[in-house]
Amino acid sequence: MTTALHPPGPKHLHWGDVLAIRQDPIGFLMRVARDYGDIAHVKLGPWHFYMTLLYGQSPHFYILNHPDFVKEVLVTHHRNFVRSPGPVQRQSQKRIPRKSWLGSLLGEGVVTTDGDVYRRQRRLIQPAFDPQHLASYGAVITDCAVRTRERWKDGATLDIAHEMGELTLAIVGNTFFGADMDSEAREIVKAFATILELNDRITAPLAGVLQRFPLPITRRFQRALGRVNATTFRVSNQRQVSGKDSSDLLSILLHARDGEGGECAMTDVQLRDQIRTLLLAGHFGAANALTWTWYLLSQHPDVEAKLHTELDCVLAGRPPRVEDLEHLQYTEMVFAEALRLYPPIWVMYRRVLSDCEIGGYFVPGNSFVFLSQYVMHHDPRYFSDPFRFDPLRWLPAAKAERPEFAYFPFGGGPRGCIGEGFVWMEGMLVIASLAQRWQMRLLPGHAVGIQPQASTTLRPKNGMRMILERRKPMPGPKSIG
Repeated sequence: MTTALHPPGPKHLHWGDVLAIRQDPIGFLMRVARDYGDIAHVKLGPWHFYMTLLYGQSPHFYILNHPDFVKEVLVTHHRNFVRSPGPVQRQSQKRIPRKSWLGSLLGEGVVTTDGDVYRRQRRLIQPAFDPQHLASYGAVITDCAVRTRERWKDGATLDIAHEMGELTLAIVGNTFFGADMDSEAREIVKAFATILELNDRITAPLAGVLQRFPLPITRRFQRALGRVNATTFRVSNQRQVSGKDSSDLLSILLHARDGEGGECAMTDVQLRDQIRTLLLAGHFGAANALTWTWYLLSQHPDVEAKLHTELDCVLAGRPPRVEDLEHLQYTEMVFAEALRLYPPIWVMYRRVLSDCEIGGYFVPGNSFVFLSQYVMHHDPRYFSDPFRFDPLRWLPAAKAERPEFAYFPFGGGPRGCIGEGFVWMEGMLVIASLAQRWQMRLLPGHAVGIQPQASTTLRPKNGMRMILERRKPMPGPKSIG
């Protein structure tokens, strides 16, 4: 192993620098990639003292900007790079809660756990995402999207971000849990948005400390969490009372809770955490991706026209079905390009368990490595004119020329998004269903912002106010060219 220490990077950042990074983290990561290349070491100045108190030693921070390094962290040596933020607590620290607001919501769900616990949870819920189950969800997804498009009114101005949030939550409720959430979707989406907003403003461990006290911000969090819990308990209790086995995700979770092979596989708390996790993760990323898709289509009428031509040709006016997806190739390319430009999860981090080598540099254990989908997806080495919306980047020949992890909107490896196949199917069916009947135009004067709001997810700063325009499909044998 090389003994070279610390690749180049911005050194000794001070409090002002840290605050500036919080204001524009994407801009910071883009500058680091531009100025320092494929691997950079960041020293956080006064934060090193703070992190030493928190973790028992001073960690190092590395920003990785190359597909090979992404693969090394997520696939090749994934067991050495874990999701948990820190080592086992020292005895004196156990009494201090260190969870963020979001961490308190997700609890010990599949997103936040590591090691054997994570692998067991993933193995339990994996059957719900197998191909045969995914195919059965298609009709439900289309039905939810058709109900949405039928209630829309020509000329109405809507916040499409909210609309997509409610739609995708209804889809998750109906497909995963067999529960109609239409009537409460608005409140649940608002509750999730509140928790994410608080998570952006105050992160762990300060958030964990504040949760111990009856402060206004804590009461606001508890109200939002209580709203989510009310739905979680309703969904779970109704299914248990009915005794119905629908072979959906909720049935799988309840079976796991009751035990398999004579042992208790999942506690009631774990069941609650899984439902909350899957409600949030199952709808929020897809909602953001779809919101950005409508924005991009509104700004590129030539792309929108090609999309409409394909939909009219393939579907001939009827709602889309799962078997249509293989023929909706341009629709898939539009969605893939939207995920490239605005990946819902824009950055990932992993903690290094043991000393290792990355890019010829020694990386000590307990360091943190950061991988940014946003940065990689905008790297001109892999995407020419990277800020341009061009679905033809996803033609098979163009895809074959790029390294595997130049594009990773769903992560990768054993911890890759378990619902990736579901999101692709959901996104394409929703786009096809809504674009059949509607065009969306950005409300004049509405400021989307040059940079999206970079936080837990990538979403527009000010929502997405758009005007609906009804279109008339024109079935025919046209080609998109």
